[in-house]
Amino acid sequence: MKAAVITFPGSNCDLDMYHALVDEFQIETEILPATITDLSAYDAIFIPGGFSYGDYLRTGAIARFAPVMAAIKAADQQGKIIVGICNGFQILTEAGLLPGALQTNTQPGFICDITGLKVVNTTSKFTNAFTKSINQFPIAHGEGNYYVDAATLATMQANQQILFTYTDNPNGSIADIAGVTNVNGNVFGMMPHPERAVDALLGNVDGRAFFSSIIASLVNQQEAIKA
Repeated sequence: MKAAVITFPGSNCDLDMYHALVDEFQIETEILPATITDLSAYDAIFIPGGFSYGDYLRTGAIARFAPVMAAIKAADQQGKIIVGICNGFQILTEAGLLPGALQTNTQPGFICDITGLKVVNTTSKFTNAFTKSINQFPIAHGEGNYYVDAATLATMQANQQILFTYTDNPNGSIADIAGVTNVNGNVFGMMPHPERAVDALLGNVDGRAFFSSIIASLVNQQEAIKA
């Protein structure tokens, strides 16, 4: 497995993601700028948290026009795994790679806390290794209030695109939604930070199952190709 971590001007969680992938899971990983236009060499693409382009206009609104987004959309067409965490989630929704939009928290202000997450779907590429139904993930955002219209929500529920929900909704997200996939199940976004919950030194390893799920999915995919 070879992974790419995309860094935009203003990203600040790229090294956290790199640490999780390389130091904790020994995945060959490169940090790449948002100016890159070819991601064909990578099996998985991670868009980390931060404040891309200063979050001017709207979170992710400028980042969606970065040169790398054409390569990310091409990777989606190839069925590659694409992950957006926090600001990365916001970018993926702005780019139309995930449904919905992220709004200002119901109670305006930046939230930095630990939140409980319920694993709703354990069969996805991103959740198959979870053994606990409730996990604790860090959050750090001011615009994490996820919204979709009623028709889209019904479709997402029918397609099992909702993977995580909050146990105690911190930001007002509709249906307590914390993490979702696209229809094909290869693009994923969530506001909580699994990469900040992989090291026992920090007292939380609940995020390890997230990365283990992705690795297992890629291994199965590669074995299927060989067969």
